[in-house]
Order: sequence, then C-alpha cells, then structure tokens
Amino acid sequence: MTAPRRVIILDRDGTVIVDHGYLDDPEKLQFLPGAAQGLQRLHVQGHRLIIVSNQSGVGRGRLSLERLQQINRRLIDMVRAIGVELAGIYCCPHRPEENCGCRKPQTGLVLQAAAALGFEPEGCIVIGDKHSDMELGRRLGAITMLVSSGAASASAPAGANYLIRDLLEASQVIDSLGIAGRDARCATAP
Repeated sequence: MTAPRRVIILDRDGTVIVDHGYLDDPEKLQFLPGAAQGLQRLHVQGHRLIIVSNQSGVGRGRLSLERLQQINRRLIDMVRAIGVELAGIYCCPHRPEENCGCRKPQTGLVLQAAAALGFEPEGCIVIGDKHSDMELGRRLGAITMLVSSGAASASAPAGANYLIRDLLEASQVIDSLGIAGRDARCATAP
C-alpha cells in the first residue's frame, strides 16, 4: 500500500510568482527565484499542489474575472512546462471589506478544495509570504512556512513554523523532516 501524499497549499503572488501588485496581464507572470525548482522537488516528493490566492483586484475593478482566469490558465501552462501539475487554483475575488468566508485567512477556499480533492486540511502544509497565509495555516491546524522575502518577514515570523527563503528551501525542509507523503491525517483520494 502506498503512503498518502501531503497536500501543499501555496500562495500565488510573492510565493510562486513575482508580486506585481494587482497583476492584470498573463504575460507578466514569472516564477520567483527557486520557485520552479521547488515546485519540481515537491512534485517529485509526491505532494499534491494547490494555489489559494486572494485576488481583490477583481472586486476592486482592476481586472475582470475572465482576465483572472486567463492569468490562472497561463500559470497552469507555466507549471506544466516544468513537468508539474497543479491539483487546482482557488481564488477569492472579493475586497477585504466584504468579509467573505473565502478570503484568507478565512478557510473557505481550502475547505472547498478539500471537498473537491478529498483531503484533510489539518494535515497540509501552507506556504506563503504574508501574515494572512500563516493565520490560514494556524486556523487549519497545518504546518506553516513563511517565505522570508515577503511583506510579513519584516517583523516576527507571523506564527510560522518555518521561515524559508523560497520554495526550493521549502522543499528541502519538507524532505529533511521526513514528512513527504507520510502523514495519515492528509490522506488524499487516489
């Protein structure tokens, strides 16, 4: 019997790709240093990768939902080009003042992903560059990793279990901890 795989919940901007503020052009997508290699290692380690991202630019009228979908399709293509598959991309298009249940640090998008993909959120790892990502992980009971180049790293590690430089270092830490796909709490459907 194969060991269950861990689900890695990734923030998008500032974690996987360069943060351009309100990204509105798919052609501006570019991996952060270490991101492509980190995604490849996480994939080889047997993890399922999902992106959970706040995209209030839609709610603020800076880009349309259709444009966000074009950006997500381009990101999927970029990730496939390096030999990796994303299990899904989940985005909250709402403004912060709307107080929706899907905007991080609320858990709505992760619970939606868990229902669709068949995993237990508390067995996952949340990797992001902001306090809201770390708070999301705390609310889920997940392991958290804060990308040190992000806005949250200027202060305390925001309750992160690990402070990392980039996704490549995240993959190395995960590998060194021996948690690659061996946590029964995060069993996923085949």
